[in-house]
Amino acid sequence: MSKRSAAEFVEATSKSARTDENATSSGSKRENVDMDEMGEFEDAWEDEIESDDEVVDAEAADREDGMDVDEVMPAIEESEEPAPAPDVYIPGTHVLGKDEVLEADDSVYIMRHSTNVPWPCLSFDVLRDNLGDERQRYPATAYIVTGTQADAANNNEVVVYKMSSLHRTQKDGDDSDSDGDDDDDHLDEDPILEYRSISHLGGVNRIRAQPLPPSTPLPPVSQPYYVSSWAETGKVHIFDVRPLIESLDVPGYTYDKARYNHPVFTIESHGRAEGFAMDWASSGPSSLRLLTGDVHSKIYLTTSTPTGFNALSQPFLSHTSSVEDLQWSPSEPTVFASCSADCSVQIWDVRSRGRKSVAGIDSAHESDVNVISWNRSTSYLLLSGGDEGGIKAWDLRNVQKRGSNDSDPKPVAAFDWHKAPITSIEWHPTEDSIFAASGADDQLTMWDLAVEQDDDETGAMDDGTQSVPPQLLFVHQGQQDIKEVHWHSQIPGTVISTSRNGFDIFKTISV
Repeated sequence: MSKRSAAEFVEATSKSARTDENATSSGSKRENVDMDEMGEFEDAWEDEIESDDEVVDAEAADREDGMDVDEVMPAIEESEEPAPAPDVYIPGTHVLGKDEVLEADDSVYIMRHSTNVPWPCLSFDVLRDNLGDERQRYPATAYIVTGTQADAANNNEVVVYKMSSLHRTQKDGDDSDSDGDDDDDHLDEDPILEYRSISHLGGVNRIRAQPLPPSTPLPPVSQPYYVSSWAETGKVHIFDVRPLIESLDVPGYTYDKARYNHPVFTIESHGRAEGFAMDWASSGPSSLRLLTGDVHSKIYLTTSTPTGFNALSQPFLSHTSSVEDLQWSPSEPTVFASCSADCSVQIWDVRSRGRKSVAGIDSAHESDVNVISWNRSTSYLLLSGGDEGGIKAWDLRNVQKRGSNDSDPKPVAAFDWHKAPITSIEWHPTEDSIFAASGADDQLTMWDLAVEQDDDETGAMDDGTQSVPPQLLFVHQGQQDIKEVHWHSQIPGTVISTSRNGFDIFKTISV
């Protein structure tokens, strides 16, 4: 990000003085005649050119009337020296002045768009589409599902958004006529935001979409595509949003709103206790598993059958405070992880008797553990983000089973860059060393654990303030109160985030 003064800059306009020599030289086409024979000089252009005396007299008359005359400035020669580069704003090192604002440097973005929505959204999830994987062409299209935080409980909605016309970011000096690029790639227009909504009683604390296997197309409209919402009322609702997506894609398509505007199932196991933790797992289209955790430290499991959903009544109990996040193991279908305001990260197996955790890190952070993410490519790596702003990466092979007298393992990596609670964290869907995180300090950061410290550059940016970790690839700013961040698995390197002032979708040159 760059910082520039918010005060309006007035650029002086250079003026070139034209001499009368230019005028007389332009009159060289006239016939050379003897002035004595012609008598009084006749202007072939009907007095278009004034004499020097007339110009001087006119200027003198203007001054007598009290009117100012702009002075003719000498021509300003263009300097061959390049303009100074704008300052790079480093959080924790620089402080914005009273009249300074952050301005995005579009040279480091391949694509960057911001969208405003009627109500803030605490949570969202990326929906799968039929537009293909590994998409690199622009303009791009993305689908998300989100839930609102409206001013009244009955004004809330579950919303499916279609973001289209996501053009490549136009940079200074771009040549729109360059060979090999389509014209559409160089347009820099506002995205088109279309939506379909479902009424939802109460604000949506978290929302998650049913997982679909990689490279699997969106199911046909005759098959369900489920999303679940954690309501502030203490209930978890499951909706089928597949018809809503179809109506966004197919002009004139209509669906039975009386049927699809209501949840297909509601989990009431938590009573009136609200929560935030929730995660899906899938062993096939008809074998879904949904975990939900509440502020009273309870975790419940809901499973699907060919005839519907079944909420199990016995909770998982090992935490002593609010359950903040849940993640299914990417490699073991019966294993999941949880984190809590009790500062711990716990590992569970649904087959274990007593519904207790089988392993854990009791003091994972100094304060509440807000979020976790399980690496999909390297299944022994787990990320955690704490209320103190810390980010830690754990090797689960070092976590001791319950009953062991060994102390908690040390994280394989730890970062204290953020200076406010971590609000979201997520591994890259295919690159096992890269992750993104967001914090209450209005930063969205991108990291690569594979980057090693260069001894020659150690301390190069340490001027007595905060040094920049070599693993920190990118800092995205401009949003206020960032709540959640997700990678788009079908558009490599693309990140979407939600905040108090709407959604950002972007792709950087770093990932």
